[in-house]
Amino acid sequence: MIPSVLPTYTRAPLTFVKGEGSWLIEADGRRMLDMGGGIAVNVLGHANPALVDALTNQAQNLWHTSNLYHIPQQQALADKLVDATFADTVFFTNSGTEACELAVKMARKYWFDKGDVQRTDIITFDGSFHGRSAAGISAAGSEKMTKGFGPVLGGFVHLAWDDLDAITDAITDTTAAILLEPIQGEGGIRPLPDANLKAIRDLCDEHEVLLILDEIQCGVGRTGKLFAHEWAGITPDIMMVAKGIGGGFPLGAVLATESAASGMTAGTHGSTYGGNPLGCAVGCAVMDVVATPEFLAEVNRKAGLLRQKLEGLVASHPDVFEAVRGSGLMLGLKCKALNMDVVNAGYDALVVTVPAADNIVRLLPPLTLSDDEITEAINRLDTAASQIEATLAL
Repeated sequence: MIPSVLPTYTRAPLTFVKGEGSWLIEADGRRMLDMGGGIAVNVLGHANPALVDALTNQAQNLWHTSNLYHIPQQQALADKLVDATFADTVFFTNSGTEACELAVKMARKYWFDKGDVQRTDIITFDGSFHGRSAAGISAAGSEKMTKGFGPVLGGFVHLAWDDLDAITDAITDTTAAILLEPIQGEGGIRPLPDANLKAIRDLCDEHEVLLILDEIQCGVGRTGKLFAHEWAGITPDIMMVAKGIGGGFPLGAVLATESAASGMTAGTHGSTYGGNPLGCAVGCAVMDVVATPEFLAEVNRKAGLLRQKLEGLVASHPDVFEAVRGSGLMLGLKCKALNMDVVNAGYDALVVTVPAADNIVRLLPPLTLSDDEITEAINRLDTAASQIEATLAL
């Protein structure tokens, strides 16, 4: 008999009932150090007082009206994002998946309104992940994502990751945009080198192609900049945001330049819940903390400390780990042992991590993680690695 919750996840045998900062409390009372952050979502930790206050205060006044009317909290968050980024305008969604849908529509509508109706192709890359909607899985193109769900949507050109020559060759008169993650998350914490991101921006400018960045996982302070593309000194035309922007409350957004968004006029897109007062009140509270230079400087400092300790962990367990990769507090342990064995051993050691492709264990902790918690995380990962080594010795 099928369970009442559709069984599309293989869930860990854990049931969390409370969160405090960087800690999760299991139903049986165990306290587990959260190095997964709800998959890069809980940027300010669990039950952060500023977010609790923002949500509670808003909930006592107004939950929902719909986008048929002006929403002050939505306007406030849009202004904060425009002031802090390249963008001229923002559309709010409930998730990253919905942000992908709009980004694809926006790019194609841009060219349609310019009279270049043949420009519909969007170049994407192996290892990418852009959500599980029809457009998202078609953009990724992998068999794992698309098998059984065909026919997939057309108009996506799939290339090898980080192959500049292939991108140059693939751009034609039908190319509308290039869509990529500055750091692939699900694909295995693979950062695109800054020089290559600059080169792709130059290619887009040369061929008048739109650049869409998916910063759903790597954005909102995760890398030590508000958004990861800032390290390369470039800007996109369209950007997808979610996860961290709501600090745990479902919220996403598409940010765009005035030019890129020019085709999206009244009636071309909509959302019943997107940009609702609750989500945007929380989003404003997140931005008030994360977008400050002082907070981002602390993320960079803590990221350096964590990476240094992880390098030592890898050196201490050469049969379990191979390398550390990533940026900021978006780090991956490349494993020699099976990554799920490391994740499961971590559960036994009371530390939560997240698996990814390429045999990677992701570390995506709250950006508020303390130095002592970094040390504790390494100690618990060391215990997990020692457990695996003992199993390998049998």
